[in-house]
Amino acid sequence: MPAARQSRFRGILGLGLWCACVWASVPAPALAATKVTIAVVSLDGDPRHAPRRLEKAYPGHPTGRAIDGVQLAAEDSAFELDAAGIALEVKDVVLPNAAGLTKALAELKAAKVQHVVADLPAAELRALVQAAPAALGGAIVFNAAADDDALRGAQCAAHLLHTVPSRAMLSDALAQYLAARNWRKALVLQGPLPGDAPMLEAFNRSAKRYGIKATSTKPFKLTGDPRERDLGNVRLLTGSDREHEVVAVLDSDGEFARTVPYATQLPRPVVGASGLVAVPWHPLWERNGGPQLSRRFAKEHKRPMTGHDWAAWIAGRAVATVLVDLPKAPVAQQLKALRGGPVAVDGFKGPRLSFRAWDGQLRQPIFLSHVDGVIGTAPLDGVLHPREVMDTLGVDEAESACKQRP
Repeated sequence: MPAARQSRFRGILGLGLWCACVWASVPAPALAATKVTIAVVSLDGDPRHAPRRLEKAYPGHPTGRAIDGVQLAAEDSAFELDAAGIALEVKDVVLPNAAGLTKALAELKAAKVQHVVADLPAAELRALVQAAPAALGGAIVFNAAADDDALRGAQCAAHLLHTVPSRAMLSDALAQYLAARNWRKALVLQGPLPGDAPMLEAFNRSAKRYGIKATSTKPFKLTGDPRERDLGNVRLLTGSDREHEVVAVLDSDGEFARTVPYATQLPRPVVGASGLVAVPWHPLWERNGGPQLSRRFAKEHKRPMTGHDWAAWIAGRAVATVLVDLPKAPVAQQLKALRGGPVAVDGFKGPRLSFRAWDGQLRQPIFLSHVDGVIGTAPLDGVLHPREVMDTLGVDEAESACKQRP
């Protein structure tokens, strides 16, 4: 072949190879991700979130807002959601007052929101749950704040799932531990607030179930009235009962409870609202990836991760998990897959966690802890159940008053 023709051939071949390389290096157009929004609904002026109260950090009480946990869940789930072609966004909805719910739901409907995490007191949560079916269609509501047993019982709803444990679950966890240690005689200190009576009801139910006897139940009261000062004196309250092996303090506020450990007349352990406390999460949980989760949360939000933060985080993880497992499913099918269905969530507590079919409560281990760490988890070894040992915590199917199913 003449030199000129060889040169021309090589030039054409080189140009073709260059074009092929350029063509191969151009990425294929990416498919647009499906956007899904989680709305986190809270209440402006919520007394649980008052700055002075958050500073006190009572055991078992929130130290921040639920949106912190949901945002972390969205970040933790980003990789698997991206692989499924889903973009998860978190929308912060703060109600100016209870009357602002209608307007907020209309805005969520316009934004096509079908997953709601409620960071609300029980009364406002009930209003949201009642209004949501008409306002948002089949939207799933996750309760990440209210531990009221009634919300899992007679006041339950088909579209309501609970990630925060109920009072019954927390009381059962404590009672299991007391029975395991053979501390079966409890002096009960009960407060005067509206939230204290349900705590006593839950404690009595658990005590009967696990063989704990209340040697006496005494009222306490924090007051500046000198005529009632004895009602706040821990030594006087605990001194006359010589039979008890443990002191159970039932204080929904937390102010009195923190004065009880090491202040009793007799050297006795304290459980309940202080001392040994049953919580869904502890920042010093050292197994199952717990340290990594707690560190990520603390790094981002500049405070330790509490049980309420975990309840919000696992709600976000539940949404992400069902979206990945059922990316094309409508929200009604997602709800059925979560509530008693095949979808389970990794909560960094050991076993994968699922929602009960009968009341929408998330099954979960409960940590028995003090300020410096976790000393046990419930269900405890030796506690048995015919089907699922997690159902020894809280209200089982046969005793549930919830009749609403999706």
